[in-house]
Amino acid sequence: MSTRLSKPNASAILSEDTRAKIDHWIAKYPPEQKQSAVMGALTVVQEANGGWLTTALMDGIADYLDMQPIAVYEIATFYSMYELKPVGEHKLCVCTNISCMLRGSEDIVAHLEKKFGIKLGETTPDQKFTLKEVECLGACGGAPMMQIEREYHENLTPEKVDDILAKLD
Repeated sequence: MSTRLSKPNASAILSEDTRAKIDHWIAKYPPEQKQSAVMGALTVVQEANGGWLTTALMDGIADYLDMQPIAVYEIATFYSMYELKPVGEHKLCVCTNISCMLRGSEDIVAHLEKKFGIKLGETTPDQKFTLKEVECLGACGGAPMMQIEREYHENLTPEKVDDILAKLD
């Protein structure tokens, strides 16, 4: 007796609106290369799910793009912009790579950890802020820097960080 797992059905997992947004990404590639839209699809689905991806959602993406689920998981786990667990309302991504480190990113991290009472990779109890360490955000000339949602903040000091955070409330 063999056990066969049923294949996830994208239409049952992904909303019509989400599929339409993924179709926008698929249209950018030749029909036989629709799997190239996987990063766009992951971003769309993550945004629709409050900032994080579940295995079921990634399986839905795999089904929709005719990919093996493992290929979607590999991408979602490789890139730091994808989250596999819930995050706070505001995700603070602090670069700790060499340029930022040499210009004081450890002071920025220490300031944020003290301010929120959490460590890198954690979320505040009120679910408002997640503090995330990222390897490089490609803004070395403005080090130290962090990204909040889609906005870059460069040449940070603890005071500048406090000003930025005050505008989020």
